[in-house]
Amino acid sequence: MSFRFITKSMHAYLIDYPVAVVLIAAPFLLKLGQSGPIALWLSVLVGVAALLLPILTDHPTGLVRIIPYWLHLWVDRAVGVLFVIAPFAFRFAGLDAWYYWVLAAAVLLTTSVFNAPEEPVARRLGLDRRTAG
Repeated sequence: MSFRFITKSMHAYLIDYPVAVVLIAAPFLLKLGQSGPIALWLSVLVGVAALLLPILTDHPTGLVRIIPYWLHLWVDRAVGVLFVIAPFAFRFAGLDAWYYWVLAAAVLLTTSVFNAPEEPVARRLGLDRRTAG
């Protein structure tokens, strides 16, 4: 059984926009910022950027489609790494730190471990000799 089940469409429809909204709203709902204002505003800033990224990505919910999906995934992974490092770099404690570490784990698992490989272009266009009848 493969763990790689999150397809490009699933990522586009079920992950991108809801996660952006959570990144913007959760810090206020959880009252983050006890370690300093960066603990609150880092998530909000990343959430706003997370609203723009799928709009510009070449996937089903992209409106402008200038960013290839593979680059979108690498940006997501970079955010995951940022979320691992931020609590150390900015001295977050308690819930502030755990919030970012849990998000980092979710982002990195989603974009790396559980992410299904993209279908090759030749197969999508019906040009793959193995699938041609």
